[in-house]
This record gives sequence, C-alpha cells and structure tokens, in this order.
Amino acid sequence: MPAPRTVLLTGAAGGMGTMMRELLPGYGYALRLLDMDPIEGEPDAITADLADKDALREAVRGVDAIIHLAGISLEAPFEEILRANVEGTYNLYEAAREAGVGRIVFASSSHAVGFTPCPVGDDPLIPIDVPRRPDTFYGLSKSFGEDLGSYYWDKHGIETVAIRIGSCFPEPRSVRMLSIWLSPADGARLLHAALTAEGVGYRVVYGSSANTRLWWDLSSARALGYEPQDDSEPYAARLIAEQGELEPGSADYEYLGGGFCTDPPMWRR
Repeated sequence: MPAPRTVLLTGAAGGMGTMMRELLPGYGYALRLLDMDPIEGEPDAITADLADKDALREAVRGVDAIIHLAGISLEAPFEEILRANVEGTYNLYEAAREAGVGRIVFASSSHAVGFTPCPVGDDPLIPIDVPRRPDTFYGLSKSFGEDLGSYYWDKHGIETVAIRIGSCFPEPRSVRMLSIWLSPADGARLLHAALTAEGVGYRVVYGSSANTRLWWDLSSARALGYEPQDDSEPYAARLIAEQGELEPGSADYEYLGGGFCTDPPMWRR
C-alpha cells in the first residue's frame, strides 16, 4: 500500500485525537477531521455523529486511510455503547467499503483482554494472541471492532491494524499506568507505522511505549516498523511515593483491566 497522505481522523476532538492532530502532520499527513463535537480553530472539520451515514460517506470520500478513534472511550450503559461503538464502527467500515478506502487503523483497547491476568515477577510478557476476555461493555465493543476488521479484510479486502491501546496521556497518572502507558509521541509513531507498513492484511497489536515495567509483548507492533522511544520509568518514583507499589492480587494488579474487572467496577484504568 502506498504511504497514505490524506487521512480521516475520527474522534479528532477527543483526548488522543487532539494530541494526534497536532503530531501526525509532522509525518506528512493531511488530516481530515471528524467529531460529533465542533473543534475549535478547525473550521473545515466535519461535525457529525457516527450514526449519520450520509456524513460518513462524505467524510471518507477521497481519503487514503482512516484512523478510527471516535466512540465512547470508557464504560457506559450497553445501549450507548451499542450505538456509538458497535453500530458506529460498522457504519464507518461500510462507508469505507463503498468509497474504496484501503486501510483502517482501529483504536481497540486493552479492555478487550481485560480479564487476562497481569504478569507478576518473572512471568513472560502477555502475547498478542491471548484469548479475548473483555471486562466491560466497552471492552466487548472493542472485541467486536477487532472482529469487524477481520471480516472486512477477508470479505472486502480492507486492511485493518487494530491497536489495543493502554493509556495515552502526556504523562502516566497512576502506578499501574507505568506498565501500559503510551506517550503521545510514541502514539504518533505507532499510528504512522500502522498506516505505512506494507501488506498488513488484518493485524492486532498492543499500543504502549517501551516501558521498563511493560506487561505485554510489543513484537507484533515492532513488526510494523514501530520503534517506541519513550519509557514511563522517569515518572515512577513520584507516582509510587504518592500511591504506593502495586500489590499482586489487588484490584489494580490482578487483571489487565484493573478496577474495571471488579463488581461493582472501580472505574479506574
């Protein structure tokens, strides 16, 4: 696939979308922005809901690839997740199929495998082929999105790189985030690799920086050409002093999904 230049970025007003729309043009991309909320300072951005099929058809027309970050990004009632994350993602793939878009980079989540036990001590890193074990309706919707990408590759030839993103913030916010943090700069590097790697077909990768306390195996992401440059370790001393070390078996250090795996959930990443 030729290196794409015009890329539709959905969820462009969100947290990660805001950071990526600042960083990705440095890789040579012309971004077409879409969000359900207006984007200040971006008069050409498309303001539309993922349920608006006509708006999606217009948004994908003429783009080389799509980065799909839009949707509900944490747990919510099932009906809301269904509309935004399941039906909305399907609507986008259908618009891409009709327009002949060749590749979609889908923002999946570690919550698609949230009930995977965290590695402790000398345990090996978690491989990408662990069974999906979603921890929430949100995680379930990301599992659906991964399968949707697989289906559209096999059925219609649309390539998908599904990235199971940990936590993408300027700095890690908790001790457990030291293991799953994706710096904004590494996020842009990973998206660039996912957009430009040749012959990806359908691929699932983990999305994090090269953290000293890393929990999962990044080899499938590195196979795309991703070379993470950042590490959460410089933030470790301060966070541990404030919050304490993680204790094996605790809500934050039993499963990848952390507090989302508790009943009732603790709503912590």
